[in-house]
Amino acid sequence: MTVHPSLQNYADAWTHSVEAIAALVQPLAEGDWNRRTPCPGWSVRDVVSHVIGMECEMLGDPRPIHTLPRDLYHVTDELTRYMEMQVDVRRHHTSPEMTSELEYTIIRRARQLRNETRQPDATVRAPLGKEQTLERAMQLRAFDIWVHEQDLRTALGQPGNLDSPGAHVTRDLLLSALPKIVAKDAEAPRNSAVVIDVHGPLEFMRTVRVDADGRGTIDGAPSLGPVVSLALDWETYFRLACGRVRLAAVADQIKADGDQELADAMLRAFTVTR
Repeated sequence: MTVHPSLQNYADAWTHSVEAIAALVQPLAEGDWNRRTPCPGWSVRDVVSHVIGMECEMLGDPRPIHTLPRDLYHVTDELTRYMEMQVDVRRHHTSPEMTSELEYTIIRRARQLRNETRQPDATVRAPLGKEQTLERAMQLRAFDIWVHEQDLRTALGQPGNLDSPGAHVTRDLLLSALPKIVAKDAEAPRNSAVVIDVHGPLEFMRTVRVDADGRGTIDGAPSLGPVVSLALDWETYFRLACGRVRLAAVADQIKADGDQELADAMLRAFTVTR
């Protein structure tokens, strides 16, 4: 039996991106695994270790028993410490060890997906001992794998797949955070609208509307009088939203019209994950 129809999009996106990662790292020389990626504190090896570790957790494997060094500057809270455990335990693994474990993990996860019979609302394990629905877990894995594919492509100088299935999952997940960014974090005026116009390999336009109660919603209908309009390319959008680049480094690639103070507040709150 295949995965539930409502989950197929996430399964397809995950498959596309994880196979791309495997193809990217298979021919790497030993030294290439140490290349720095845009993911703070992580090398190529670290990103692949994270991918392996998180997929093993989806398979229900026990987490490693390991003590982290105390000098990891990018480990700043409980969640980053949790994520680092699967990474640091593999930091001295060789290229053949990394590629063979990745390949074996992909085979196991693909088999799990092919035989998946649970409903989307089934409860599964989440980081830090929490729980989440299977649908949310698969969405986050498709998102995470695509973003890390892009980390690896940047580090290895092999751009691509900016409009792949994983890119669409990432777009939708990042857009779901915009109402809070605009209405709550940036405190946009009530009864106002903000337009986000993204161009490049993945093009879209969305309007965030703030109602009389200060609540934000998002839709694809244009607004005739937005208080702010932001125009930027897709790569800048996701890199900023995923914490892969600082605002100051890409400010010249973002066109903001309207209330500049509000635009600045939105952009300061733009990063939703790291």
